[in-house]
Amino acid sequence: MKKRSLMLLASLMLVLSVFLAACNGGDSADGNKDKGKGKDNGKDNGTEEGGEDAKADLDFPLETSNDKEAMEDGEMTIAMVADEPFEGTLNRNFYSGTYDAEILGYFDEALLDTDGDYLITNNGAAEYELSDDNKTLTLKIKDGVKWHDGEPVKTSDLLYSYEILGHPDYAGNRYDFMIENVVGMPEYHEGKTKEISGIEIVNDQEMKFTFTEATPSILSGFWSYATPRHHVGDLMTGEVTIKDLESSDKIRVNPIGFGPYKIEKIVPGESVLYARNDDYYRGKPALKSIVQKVVSTATIVESMKKGDVDLASIPADQYETVKGVEGMELLADVDYAYTYIGFKQGKWDATKKENVTDPKAKMASKELRQAMWYAMDNKTIGEKLYHGLRFPATSLIIPVFESFHDTSVEGRPYDPEKAKELLEEAGFKDTDGDGFREDQNGEKLVINFASMSGGETAEPIAKSYMQNWADIGLKVELVDGRLHDFNAFYDMVENDDPKIDIYQGAWGTGSDPDPSGLYGRTASFNYTRYTSEKNDELLKAGTSEKAFDTEYRKDIYNQWQELMFEDVPVAPTVYRYALTAANNRVVNYSMDPGSDLRLYDMGVSE
Repeated sequence: MKKRSLMLLASLMLVLSVFLAACNGGDSADGNKDKGKGKDNGKDNGTEEGGEDAKADLDFPLETSNDKEAMEDGEMTIAMVADEPFEGTLNRNFYSGTYDAEILGYFDEALLDTDGDYLITNNGAAEYELSDDNKTLTLKIKDGVKWHDGEPVKTSDLLYSYEILGHPDYAGNRYDFMIENVVGMPEYHEGKTKEISGIEIVNDQEMKFTFTEATPSILSGFWSYATPRHHVGDLMTGEVTIKDLESSDKIRVNPIGFGPYKIEKIVPGESVLYARNDDYYRGKPALKSIVQKVVSTATIVESMKKGDVDLASIPADQYETVKGVEGMELLADVDYAYTYIGFKQGKWDATKKENVTDPKAKMASKELRQAMWYAMDNKTIGEKLYHGLRFPATSLIIPVFESFHDTSVEGRPYDPEKAKELLEEAGFKDTDGDGFREDQNGEKLVINFASMSGGETAEPIAKSYMQNWADIGLKVELVDGRLHDFNAFYDMVENDDPKIDIYQGAWGTGSDPDPSGLYGRTASFNYTRYTSEKNDELLKAGTSEKAFDTEYRKDIYNQWQELMFEDVPVAPTVYRYALTAANNRVVNYSMDPGSDLRLYDMGVSE
C-alpha cells in the first residue's frame, strides 16, 4: 500500500479550504486553506439527499496513465498552489498549515507505514506488535534506516517526539488523546516527572509503549514520527528550549528527515529544492531532484499549459478552464476534508489547556446556529461556483469513512422559511422595523464574520452567505470590513479574537475517524470552544476498548453525529473533490491510498 507521504502529495497538495483546521489538509479557490489535523493521518461546503448520495456524478482516474519507465535522473517541478508564502515550520511536532505539510511529505515520514485504510502496517521503516490486551505496542526500527546526515534513526528519536509533545512548555496542537493515552504522560505533561513511564527503550532499535486504555485509535492514530535529537538539540538536557526548537534554523532552514528526498535549499516562503536521498531505506528514488515552488491560484493553469509545472492541485473554480487542456491529465477523488462555518462560543484556557464555553456568548443559542445553517444555499455554491466539485455536507464525519459516516443525518438543506421559524420561536425578532432581528433580549444583533481571501470565489462565497443570512433577517458583517489572508485569519481564530463571532474554515480530517482532536474539550483545534458532557462521553466511548467492535463504534459515532447536528458547534457546508493536474510525462503517481505506488516510485518519462 502506498505510503502516507504519497497520499499527502495527493491530498495535502490540494490547497483546500481550512483548512485548519487544524490540525492538519485546503482549497485556495474558495479562500480557505486546510490546516492539517496534525496526525498526518491528516492531510491542508447541505441537501435533501445527504451523505454520499449528494455528490456529483464525476468520473476521474486516480492515477496517471503514462506506463513508460521512469527516466534515470529525472527532474520534476511541483506547484504549491497558494496565494501567500508558506510558513516554513518544517517539523511534525510544530507545524500547523497544509503548505508545511506538503513540504514535510517529501523529506519526512512516519516509522510505521499504513495501508489503504490508513491502519499501521509492518511495511515501513519499522515493524510493530500489539499485545493481546491491546495495551502494549512494541516497535522495532529496521536495519539501514538513516537520517539524511547519515546518522541512524534511533528509538530515542521517537521517544524525543513524545518528550516534546508532552512537555509542559509545549504550546502546539498535537498533544491529543493518543499522546495523553501513553502511561505516565499526564504526569510528565504536568511537570511532575522528568520521564514518561509508559515508554521503555529496549535498545537503539526496539522500544515499548504502554497505553492507559486499549483503543482502536492505536491502529489509526499512533504517532510514529521521530525527531532527530542529535540535529535539532536536546530539550531534555537543557541544550535547547521549546521556543528554541520551534524557531530553530534546524527546523526552518535546514531540516532533515529520513524520507526519499532531502532538502537541498529553501527560499523562505517561496520554494524548496529537494535532492534524491541515495541512502533511502526502500531503495533509490526515481527522481534526481524536485523543485517545489509557490504558484498563485490565478496563474497555476497557465503554468501547467506551458509545461512549467509537472504536478499541481487545481482550484475547483478553474476546472472548466483546465479540463481538456492538451499535454496533461486530471485526477480526482473525494477528499479527506470539508468546509464549515464555525460559531465562536468561548475561549481557550491556556492554563488548564482546555476549551471553556461561555453560556452568554453571542452565538450561544443553538436555534440561532441551526437557523444559520438552514439559511445557507450550499448546493448552489457547489454546482455554480465549483462546477459540481463541491457537494453539500451533511455531517462532521465525512463520506470517505464509509463505516462511520451516517447517511441518515441529512444535514440542514437550504430552507430559509424553516430558518425564520426557528428564529421567531427562539425570540430573535425584528423589534425596530429595520429589517434585521434583535437578539433575545431585544438588543441590536450584529454578527461579525471572518473569512479568508484567495481565489476568485472567496469573496462571492462570503457575500452569498451574508445575503442568505440577511434574507432571514440577520445582520452579518465582515470582520474589519474585508477578507483576511490565511495567516492573519488563523491568528485571529486561534487566539479567540473577540472581533469574531463566526468564521468560515475547513478541516483536513486525517485518516482516523476519531473527531476528538477537532472537537474534544482539550483539543486546541476546537476553535469554536464548544463543550458538553455528552460530547465528552461519546468521544471517549469512540476510542474505548469497546470500540474495537466496529458496530459499537459505528453506533457511538452515529450518536455523535446526531449530537453535532442538534448542537451545531459548526455547520458543515461542502465536501469536495481533490483535483490534481499531472503533465503527461509524469509516471507512477496515484491519488489512491490503497495503491502500491509510493512517493519514491514517482518519476518522469523521456
